Amino acid sequence: MRYSKDLKDYELLDMANGEKLEKWGKYILIRPDPQIIWKTRTSPTLWKEAHARYIRSNTGGGHWEKLKKIDDVWNVCYKDLKFNIKPMGFKHTGLFPEQSTNWDYMINKIKSNSLVNKNIKVLNLFAYTGGATLACLYAGASVCHVDSSQGMVNWAKENAILSNLDKRPVRFLVDDVLKFLKREIRRENKYDAIIMDPPSYGRGKNGEVWNIEKDFDELIYLCSKVLTDKPLFILVNTYTGGLSGTIISNVIKLYMKDKISNITFDEIGLKQKNTNNFLPCGITTICEF
Repeated sequence: MRYSKDLKDYELLDMANGEKLEKWGKYILIRPDPQIIWKTRTSPTLWKEAHARYIRSNTGGGHWEKLKKIDDVWNVCYKDLKFNIKPMGFKHTGLFPEQSTNWDYMINKIKSNSLVNKNIKVLNLFAYTGGATLACLYAGASVCHVDSSQGMVNWAKENAILSNLDKRPVRFLVDDVLKFLKREIRRENKYDAIIMDPPSYGRGKNGEVWNIEKDFDELIYLCSKVLTDKPLFILVNTYTGGLSGTIISNVIKLYMKDKISNITFDEIGLKQKNTNNFLPCGITTICEF
């Protein structure tokens, strides 16, 4: 499993009974995770320090129960990157800290190639609140950030300002990913690297329905058409159990086998503080050229 050893403002303090106890900067949150099937808490007294807990509803969704005084918005950092944290109605906070190991990969890969290609162009699809966008901007690349949610794109812009990266070459677009890629092909726009974090299901800005099992093949085909002749990498994050790293790799190789030099996949996750316990948080497939 790949995980970051450099997380400071985020800590996985404990996990038990389908819940994880997390420190996000100055606040401690309790959030559900169905993978946590064991019942024994490592640090039972720490749970009393929580500021808020997300309670699932039997009918879907849920709500936050405030246990102590807590701000509606606060900041956390990862190295030189800064993010707004906002507890949301569907349990998320606007940041996936396990992705920091991928941010490190992107930064190192872009910086190591910047002398060869001074104008590295990155396409970030299903880009959410912009963690990968900030990492690539920080490394010196230009980024096209695409997400179907205006709220998420606005949040990404906030994070870019917080990180003093808003003056870097970046385009923030609210668009359906498949429609956007088809237009980029017609416009003959090309990218040196593509990052994507597709959900299992989703809707575009005009109600377009996204289903990863039905649409992933077309997504990768379209991506193959917007790559430069000598691209750097494609990085795909998946959270659905239906698509393994092997399946993702098969699809990528189907359309890009002549360019690929290496393709790998592995679980990414979080390490529980002061233990050797890990929480898997999806699979990252990396294709290098």
